[in-house]
Order: sequence, then C-alpha cells, then structure tokens
Amino acid sequence: MKLKFAVAALAALWSLGAQAQTWTPPSPEQRCPSKWGAADERGAANHMNPARVAAAAKLIRTGQTVELGRVLEGSMPLFGTRKFEVHTKRTGPVLGSNKRRSNEELVVTEIGQVGTQFDMFSHQTIGNSLYNCVDSDEIGTRNGFTKLGVEKIGMLFTRGVLLDIAALKGVEILEPTYEIMPEDLQAAAARAGITIQPGDAVLIHTGWGKLWGVDNARYNASCPGIGVKSAEWLASKDVMLLGADNFPVEIAPNPDKSVSLPVHQIALVVNGIFLLENMKLDELAEKKVYEFALAVQPLKVKGGTGSTVAPVALY
Repeated sequence: MKLKFAVAALAALWSLGAQAQTWTPPSPEQRCPSKWGAADERGAANHMNPARVAAAAKLIRTGQTVELGRVLEGSMPLFGTRKFEVHTKRTGPVLGSNKRRSNEELVVTEIGQVGTQFDMFSHQTIGNSLYNCVDSDEIGTRNGFTKLGVEKIGMLFTRGVLLDIAALKGVEILEPTYEIMPEDLQAAAARAGITIQPGDAVLIHTGWGKLWGVDNARYNASCPGIGVKSAEWLASKDVMLLGADNFPVEIAPNPDKSVSLPVHQIALVVNGIFLLENMKLDELAEKKVYEFALAVQPLKVKGGTGSTVAPVALY
C-alpha cells in the first residue's frame, strides 16, 4: 500500500512538472494592442532615440570592436531546406583603353534566415496572428509582407550585455538538453557585475557556437537555450533584443514536446522583442567583455521576415 502511494505521489509530481513546462499563448485580448500602440510595427525598436544612442556610445572606452556575425558560405549550418549559393558572374567585355572589367555574384538564399540572422515580427505567428494581432493572411503577398517588414527597423544601437552561462556552469559547451532558467540569467548577470535594463540587447553565451562549421549536423539537431520561464522573465525587463550562439536562441527541442519554439512566439509575437540567432560570441566571452555598445543594421528588404546581419560589439 505504501509503495502504491509513493508511486502515485511520484507520478503526481512528475505530472505537475510536465504541466509547468507547457505554455499556452495568450489570447488576442490579452496581448493586443501592443504597449506601443495598435498601429505599431516597430515593437522594441521604439526604445531607440538620441539619448539611448548617446548612452550606448559612452560604453566605448577602449575603441576596440568584436565582430559577432558569421561568414556567409555554403558550408555553414543551414536549417531545414534553406540554402546558400554564390554564383560568380564575370560581366561584359574588357572596356576602354584602361581595360576595365567587372565581376559580381548572384546569391541564392533565404536572405533573412541564414547565417547570423535578425528575426522580424512577420517571421512567426500564433495561428495566423502576428505581432499586434495583424492577420498574416491579410498582409502576406508573393512579394513580401505589406506590414511588419524588416525595412521598418533601421539601425539599432544600444547597450549590449553578455550573459555567459557556459562560464557560469564551468563548461565550454552546455549540454544540448540544458534549459537556461531565470536563476541562471540572474547569476550570470551578478557574476558579470551588470544589471539588465529596459532597451538592452541581451546576448547569451552557451558555447554551442563552437560546433559551427565543425559539426553542423550536431549544431542543428538540438541545442541548449532559454525556455519559457526565462523568455518571460527577460520580456518583463523590457529588453530590445535577445541573441545567442545557437540557431533559435531558445532550447530546442522544447522540454515540453507538445509545443514548438514558444520563445519565438513570446518574443516576436507577444512582446515585439527581436531575436538574433547564430551569433559568434566566443571572442566576447573569452575577453570577458560583459557590457558594450551593440550595433545592428538589418538589410532593408521590403516586406522581409528578417535579415542576415553582421552585428558589432564596441567597447
């Protein structure tokens, strides 16, 4: 009898734990309109203003920079059916007495979803509903989205902070099933001597980027990252952007197998917070640079769901 009771109690505890992982998207009435207004298309980019740029510029004390973007090449990890091809074109005959000739290239790719990539709000939905409850069917066309395109964002120049979870745990690479919890984020921030502020770009170092171009199959198969609890905690801090050195920023697959990439929905659809994926963060972590100015300029692809980017940390 005691054994049956113990088994039942353990089963109940397991059930509670499993339920705690489940995330149900908020209703349209709960999440719309956005705090930035019913017609808003820029989300957390509304944090950008001259005072923020000036404050971020004050973090540049040594004049040094660290590139955080990956080289775009055919051998890089590509998720799903995405591709990246470069076809060199030698154009025209030799011209003029100075014998001038031109070279260029044709690039075949998903320009917003390869390499180090910036996710825009048109990239993810809850059902058919995008950020600010815009219906994706109403704005989606063969030539891009008529609203919520990445061309609306422009330059983001803000305070960046690095939360080195791999170092916090004393490892080079987190285990692929490791879900980063709010307590980890808080401990990493305390270890770095920083406080997350509204409008920050929060970058998370898991060490997973060490697999980039080395073991692409493993890189794309799964990864450690933040889960629902951490995403909601970071959203409560009113950040501008979340980035990581893995392919989705979040843990994948989610511990709750019934949900698919819920952090994408929490960030992009519910809160209007940008995601920056496949970042190169090892150098920043090795140099122990935890606070810096971050510059990100998405390509102005009209109606685009995102952009490949080459972000830079300046400190």
